[in-house]
Amino acid sequence: MHNLTTNITEILLLLFLIITFGQSGYDKIADWKGNVSWLKEHFANTMFKNLVPLSVFAILVIELIAAVLCIWGIVELMSNNDPVYALWGAVISCIALLALLFGQRVAKDYDGARTIAIYFMVAIFTVYMLSK
Repeated sequence: MHNLTTNITEILLLLFLIITFGQSGYDKIADWKGNVSWLKEHFANTMFKNLVPLSVFAILVIELIAAVLCIWGIVELMSNNDPVYALWGAVISCIALLALLFGQRVAKDYDGARTIAIYFMVAIFTVYMLSK
């Protein structure tokens, strides 16, 4: 119980990232065709127009790795007070968000980019909290 209370801020931040990337990964798997179809239209006038399925798959893998590392990180924080996996989960979350931000900027979806920036603030704060 001591590790829970000692790391409560970090655990809550990790839960946010787990929900964000776990749900996003699940949605990509559950509605692959719908996601790829929508994104093909979204990136129709960009250099990524022919790379959408590969890009979605790459983002899916990164998101799932981030979610799994965050889950594992919570377990390690609570059992051993070890932040290594949690930190890597947060770092991979930041990488996923930077990739998504890049895509939104290329597609000139500035509202979408702004939304990703909000998620990035949470993710980078999680990195900060876990690396101190």
